[in-house]
Amino acid sequence: MTVSPPAGPRWATLATHRLWLLEQANILLGLFERHSIDPSGGFFALDRAGHPRPQAEASGRGLHSTTRMVHCFSIAHLMGRPGAAALIDHGMDYLWRGHRDPDHGGYYWSMGVDGPLDTTKQAYGHAFVLLAASSAKVAGHPDADRLLTDISTLLADKFWEDQHGAAAEQFTRDWQTYDTYRGQNANMHLTEALMAAFEATGDSQYLRMAERIADLIVRRRAAENGWRLPEHFDAQWAVDREYNGDQTFRPYGTTPGHWLEWSRLLLQLWELGGRTLDWLPEAARALFRNAVTEGWDAARGGFYYTLDWSGRPHIANRYFWPCTEAIGAASFLNAIDGGAFNEHWYRRIWDFSARYFIDREHGGWFPRLGEDLQPLHELNLGKPDLYHALQACLIPLLPTSGSITAGLRGQGIHL
Repeated sequence: MTVSPPAGPRWATLATHRLWLLEQANILLGLFERHSIDPSGGFFALDRAGHPRPQAEASGRGLHSTTRMVHCFSIAHLMGRPGAAALIDHGMDYLWRGHRDPDHGGYYWSMGVDGPLDTTKQAYGHAFVLLAASSAKVAGHPDADRLLTDISTLLADKFWEDQHGAAAEQFTRDWQTYDTYRGQNANMHLTEALMAAFEATGDSQYLRMAERIADLIVRRRAAENGWRLPEHFDAQWAVDREYNGDQTFRPYGTTPGHWLEWSRLLLQLWELGGRTLDWLPEAARALFRNAVTEGWDAARGGFYYTLDWSGRPHIANRYFWPCTEAIGAASFLNAIDGGAFNEHWYRRIWDFSARYFIDREHGGWFPRLGEDLQPLHELNLGKPDLYHALQACLIPLLPTSGSITAGLRGQGIHL
């Protein structure tokens, strides 16, 4: 796929574009800080206007949601945003006193008003506990070391399967085997969290674990499947092409948004490892090019949520988060490689996102669009996530040498 050279300097070098990105980040943080704190513990889910969504209480407060708020407001604190520290405190307290299982250890998947609703111990959620602890440590929170020690021990003792170089998926409350399923999504986010833990502590063991996960899932399994990243595996990490589970976390087929997410993470891993593993940038480029070739709707724009194994759309609805991950990947590739192709896609994805996903009336991003590119309000999803959109706004403002928190701790944001 060839593109014409875009006019003018790279957007990420323009003070005006950088100011726009920072403005969007502040709008997001303002939306989520106003009404998110639940005085009884944890954080409210928000409706479209940014108010607490009571009907969300039935499904509880997910561990990934609590931890992402800690991560995001650790970022906000490092940005010098007054009031962010209070949200970190609130989230850290709820992780330890709410989500944490005092009897068996580990962290409950979801919490209700009166206690845990889902007591399973899931790698996806525990990966985000590690990310939250690492980000809170960089932000200087006094309880970060306690949480970081606890979650690092759990991941090593309960989840990590050294014979495969990846984490098991899920256990019962008392750490009995749940099933034989293994998933790339949890391990992808564990890779992200392990890099953050390495940055926060300097312990290279975190980095070695991240490299082993990437080697298994990307260098071997994605490459074997023509850079169509597999999602679902059995206990021996053989690809299960017929798996069809939960349509949000474990849908059938492949998910281009995860190809894009891995593209950025591989480049970050390459940078953190001293640019020694030459396969990492090549794999990042292959995943990105495949995602924009097969996953992007060339006629109307946006990434399909899932594809079948021949590359055809399977779930055609557009979710917001693949665009945010594509922005991060394009930004990294553009900073490292340059070139018209990367700049073209950086601009094209931002243009689509600004037109269709950013809610100009209430702030935040619409979570899903239908095939007509209109927001799916009838699903009553509200504003369920800060993490993806905030990172899309900040990644282009910081060096590729590490994560957002590392960049903010280092040179900070310069317009």
